[in-house]
Amino acid sequence: MSTQGHLRVSDAEREPALGRLKDAFAEGRIDHDEFDMRTHLVLTAKTRDDLASATGDLAPAPAAGGAVAVQGDERVVAAVAHGLGALTLFVGPLVVMLTRGRRSEYVRRQAAEAVNLQLTLLVITIVTFGVGGVLYSVAWIASVVAAIYALAGEPFRYPWIFRPVK
Repeated sequence: MSTQGHLRVSDAEREPALGRLKDAFAEGRIDHDEFDMRTHLVLTAKTRDDLASATGDLAPAPAAGGAVAVQGDERVVAAVAHGLGALTLFVGPLVVMLTRGRRSEYVRRQAAEAVNLQLTLLVITIVTFGVGGVLYSVAWIASVVAAIYALAGEPFRYPWIFRPVK
């Protein structure tokens, strides 16, 4: 690419770069502000060098449908972290994150995601004076879905939640 870096890029070359940005954002490797900035850089890139500067440090998306190579016990612990959230709010997933998350990045990310979901639901419930408690029934279903993803070794991110724990 260095010998052809001065060549202009087409929309067809921008699409895979945008896909890498979306994957990196979904995996939590870049935050929302960085995603917005890099997306702008990709969309306004004139040359291949410009395009590479916006996405060069991001590896392509993993093969096999986004599956992560994790051990069976890591999958179980990640699933337990999601399930504990339904029973103990954020305390169970936090304990898993602080203990087992030191040994496995996969477990840490999944437990942090469960903590963030539970904190989001707790804040909504407090702010709405308990009306948000209805969301907990939806959260239990989402926790089951997340646990199934975790058992399969695939990363899971809950939509529409605050993420104070990274």
